[in-house]
Amino acid sequence: MTEVMEPIKSIETDIKSIKRIFDLQIRNQYEVGKSTSGERRAKIDKFHKTFIKYRIEIKEALYRDFKKHPAEVDMTEIYPVTSEIKHAKSQISNWMRDRSIHTPIALIGSSSYIKYEPKGVVLIISPWNFPINLTFCPLISAIAAGNNVIIKPSELTPHASAIMRKIVEEVFEESEVAVIEGGVEVSTELLRLPFNHIFFTGSPSVGKIVMEAAAKNLTSVTLELGGKSPTIVDETANIEIAAKRIAQGKFANNGQICIAPDYVYVHESKKELFLSALNTFIGQFYGDDPSKESSYNRIVNKRHLLRLQGYISDAVSKGAKIITGVKADKEENYIAPTIITGADKSSDLMNNEIFGPILPVFAYNQLDEVVNEIRSGEKPLAMYIFSSNSKNIDYILNNTRAGGGCINHCAVHYYNTNLPFGGSNNSGIGKSHGIEGFKTFSNERGILKQNIPNALDLLVPPFNNFKQRLIDFTIKYL
Repeated sequence: MTEVMEPIKSIETDIKSIKRIFDLQIRNQYEVGKSTSGERRAKIDKFHKTFIKYRIEIKEALYRDFKKHPAEVDMTEIYPVTSEIKHAKSQISNWMRDRSIHTPIALIGSSSYIKYEPKGVVLIISPWNFPINLTFCPLISAIAAGNNVIIKPSELTPHASAIMRKIVEEVFEESEVAVIEGGVEVSTELLRLPFNHIFFTGSPSVGKIVMEAAAKNLTSVTLELGGKSPTIVDETANIEIAAKRIAQGKFANNGQICIAPDYVYVHESKKELFLSALNTFIGQFYGDDPSKESSYNRIVNKRHLLRLQGYISDAVSKGAKIITGVKADKEENYIAPTIITGADKSSDLMNNEIFGPILPVFAYNQLDEVVNEIRSGEKPLAMYIFSSNSKNIDYILNNTRAGGGCINHCAVHYYNTNLPFGGSNNSGIGKSHGIEGFKTFSNERGILKQNIPNALDLLVPPFNNFKQRLIDFTIKYL
């Protein structure tokens, strides 16, 4: 990747500007909310064209932020956004249409329907690991639902933030959509404002802060969080396929993926074969020295590199064995793909979301051992099962809980815009993508229309025996 962009300095938005933009959007929200499906489709189409126009600059920005390979940018940043755009454009008329609802016979003479109205002025706080994807996908849903939007991108990927701001300013007036940059102080100031909805993607610890701040204004929230996503490889799995797909899902983006396989349980009869295959595919993907392979990007900053090194040191001090990897370069924010066995359950590695290229592998004998271990922790954002045994698959699915996941693959459920995406409890609240994203940014307004008089008109004071008998009949039969 040729570095042609000028160095970027993060823009710290002052408090007065934040309040000015928020007030501007508050005043403009009903005009935006009244937009037709055709008008919203036109906005999304304009955004689509502008987004594609800056495709090369997006790749350059992400290379500057943490040396992300252009092809990986296309796969994990560009495609998810264009897929969400195309899906929204094709479905927005259906999503916006009033939905007729059955009316019980006790309310005969009336009809009922749901009207989807915008939440209003919404805040999207996006993370650094997939800054383009995890900012613009929820933005598309918010626009489709007719909202005004303020975006707060991560300060850790300033080049990505700058190109996103450039795209947004080219497409929208700030009275409809605006990007506000800055650090924790800016986020704190934004969270004081009475938004109609907050969509946050990040860690569970920060998600709790967001939810606490939102509660002060009774603001609804969608929290796309993370956690330790388990992977199970049983004795019937195709080990070659499992190892290849787990390596791909774990080491893409240097493991900095909320739905990456966090750790693996493999049946003891297949453990050595799995470890060998995993090592083979790491070599095929990234060569003998991944630090020299452009397809292998970097940890976002030194603080996160030191965090990961600390996890490894702590695990080794408690008896873990390093099978592959551990080479690091602090100047480059580089850490090699690392496979660890025998990690103690009390280690930092097993008590925190790893969010890096370290994969603990455990052997198991009985599936109930694995299920009990998973159930002893928080509900994960994703779970992955590699098996050709339908009974094993059903047993795992029926006896565990997770936000989503795959059978015989890793992470690709995210790409299906027809599937709801999100966590459960510690791994998130609410769903996104496709119609679920549209609903997230909409209020489902229930409306009953009285068309002709009905029995309720009789059931008014003063009450008498006849009215009581009518009430009794309704309770018993209707």
